[in-house]
Amino acid sequence: MTLYIDPPTWPGHGRLWSHLVSDVSYAELHAFAESLGVPRRAFERDHYDLPAHRYTDAVSAGALEVSSREVVRLLHGAGLRRRKGAFRGAPGAQPRSS
Repeated sequence: MTLYIDPPTWPGHGRLWSHLVSDVSYAELHAFAESLGVPRRAFERDHYDLPAHRYTDAVSAGALEVSSREVVRLLHGAGLRRRKGAFRGAPGAQPRSS
């Protein structure tokens, strides 16, 4: 199981955030996040958003530190990249909640 995390450089809600991804499957990603106690609501399309204070936890649990550019490359290479709005209306797509 190999998961990847970029540095916490993404601002939002008064914090800095990292992206946690898998290059194998969403199931692997969800299992890893669950083992860290990361709530499912932190999952966004193809990655989990982790606040800066959880970065070390993810790395200690085995996530490999990579650049943000590498995160995107890994997702594309694995066919797991989901662009915003790209899968709406696709078979099996989840409806957006309001």
